[in-house]
Amino acid sequence: MTAEQKKKDKEFLNKLHAKHYGKKKSKTQKPKASPKLPQESEAAKTQTKGSSRNELMLQAKECGIKNFRVINKEELIEILKEGTTQERINEIVSGAVARWKAGWGKGKKQKPQA
Repeated sequence: MTAEQKKKDKEFLNKLHAKHYGKKKSKTQKPKASPKLPQESEAAKTQTKGSSRNELMLQAKECGIKNFRVINKEELIEILKEGTTQERINEIVSGAVARWKAGWGKGKKQKPQA
């Protein structure tokens, strides 16, 4: 192996190492501060972003809706909308419970024993 070949190999390894490991940050370095944005009220944040499923489940719990944990986000939004009737809420909840129960079991039909 020639000196030129060794030099190329060393450059290649250094380049490869830098690509995968990069520079290490010391513990004393602080991350760059992001520019401060004007604070928005919490109500404005939830309206623009939409509520998370967890927030919707907490609201459903406060409203006294049972089995709120098995209801998906779209159904929770529909349930918590103003003007949703109790019959519609019961339909959604019963459908979610049936869907949840369908997922339980061994997954295979048992063969009849002879």
